[in-house]
Amino acid sequence: MSKLIISKLFLYRYRFVIGYIVLGLAFVALVLTMPLISPAGLSDVERESAVSSYNLHFSSITTGDLVDLPYHILQKLSILAFGLTSYAIKLPSIIVGLGLGLLIILLLNRWFKSNVALLASIVTVLSTPFLYLAGSGTPLIMLIFWPTLLLWLGSKIQGEKEPKPIWCLFFAIALLLAIYTPHLIYLVAFIIIFTIWNPHLRFTVKSLPKLPLIATIIIILGGFGVWLTNVITSSSVALTVFFGDNFSLNNFFENIKTGFAPFFSWGQPLEGLYLSPLIGLSSVALAITGLLSTRKGFFASRNAIASCFIVFAIILAGLTPDSALLLVLPVAILTAHGLRYLLEKWYGLFPENPYARVFAIFPLTILLALMIIPSLNHYVYGYKYTPAVATQFSTDLELIDKNLANDTLLITEKDSLDYNFYKIYEDRHHKIKLYSSDEKIPVLTEPELSIATIGKLDDYKLPDGYALKNIVTSPKSDNSDRIYIYTRK
Repeated sequence: MSKLIISKLFLYRYRFVIGYIVLGLAFVALVLTMPLISPAGLSDVERESAVSSYNLHFSSITTGDLVDLPYHILQKLSILAFGLTSYAIKLPSIIVGLGLGLLIILLLNRWFKSNVALLASIVTVLSTPFLYLAGSGTPLIMLIFWPTLLLWLGSKIQGEKEPKPIWCLFFAIALLLAIYTPHLIYLVAFIIIFTIWNPHLRFTVKSLPKLPLIATIIIILGGFGVWLTNVITSSSVALTVFFGDNFSLNNFFENIKTGFAPFFSWGQPLEGLYLSPLIGLSSVALAITGLLSTRKGFFASRNAIASCFIVFAIILAGLTPDSALLLVLPVAILTAHGLRYLLEKWYGLFPENPYARVFAIFPLTILLALMIIPSLNHYVYGYKYTPAVATQFSTDLELIDKNLANDTLLITEKDSLDYNFYKIYEDRHHKIKLYSSDEKIPVLTEPELSIATIGKLDDYKLPDGYALKNIVTSPKSDNSDRIYIYTRK
């Protein structure tokens, strides 16, 4: 009987290929379907983003309205193509989330061995904060997408004997697009200063062919010129890019506390958009293990990059609490370090025993299952049934779509978010006729027409002959009487 050689087994030889295929299929399926499951509805921030995107015109671009421009263009195209639906609003984040997940997998696979990169990728892209970002119809995901893209492109340049000029061109373009995301100008400035200061990076830049290098420099200078012009001519753009909305120096430390509270609140759920805890105790323990495992060679390791991003996230959270979600990226890097340390210790116990490597699959599978399955359950059911979080998301759009007949007159408060949002619905679907509560309803010549109001407008006077027919309710515990429908008596 021939001796079994593990290294020649099909599953062993192609274990990483199979693993990445399974991860890719699971990740794509989750990102595409999860927004249909959880959270239930749209937050006010998502609706505001949809309004900003839909009202984006070429004239506004030329006058300097460039904050989060790539995302808003993508969101406007989605609404124009599919109408005003929850999925259309979230679709840009789904697309960017798919790209971000791929970038994280590629980045970890470039920095770590395949076994470590695969396991760390699974933990990261199936985590609660990542799934939330990939299913939220706001530009917040760009705060993580651009740094991840820059790190991956940088890894394609630094460390290569002959870096391809095309990667430098892509890096310059990504650098320029990143500066229109609030706060990332600080990261771009740090990258430029660090490149000039670091002798290895200076040598890499100098070794590039002259023509691509000159083209890259021209692109960077031209892009910065456009950005600087917009910042100088528009104070609102300058404030948003540098400090975010409603920034106050007095609230700096309070903002940091607010931003990081959802990550480490393992007790009572916090009220807001983020389901606490965003990162489980097991993931925190693994990340801390990764941080401590390379403390001796700190400045020569990727832990230094992760630590810089943690500091960066803390500073940005002081400007805008939502920026604390940038912590997803350094946690992914530290998780990979932690898994690398655990695997090295395990293999160190059995340096000459190949069966120990196979046996390690069982405890690793249990570890990953204990991290991923509770995280997915926490995300799906938490956003649906945790009152402090679930009430932040409205299902009014779906209720209107299902319960209102064609040509219904929809009444809401003037100049409110509801009015601006459903103005898009009126424009794209032609199902309702929108009026504000201070407008006079014209004489209704068709008796079958109905009138609906968002919430109960006590001070609104209905036309003669109309009475309440139905109240459409949502499954939420607070303010569940969402739509009042009136018909002729």
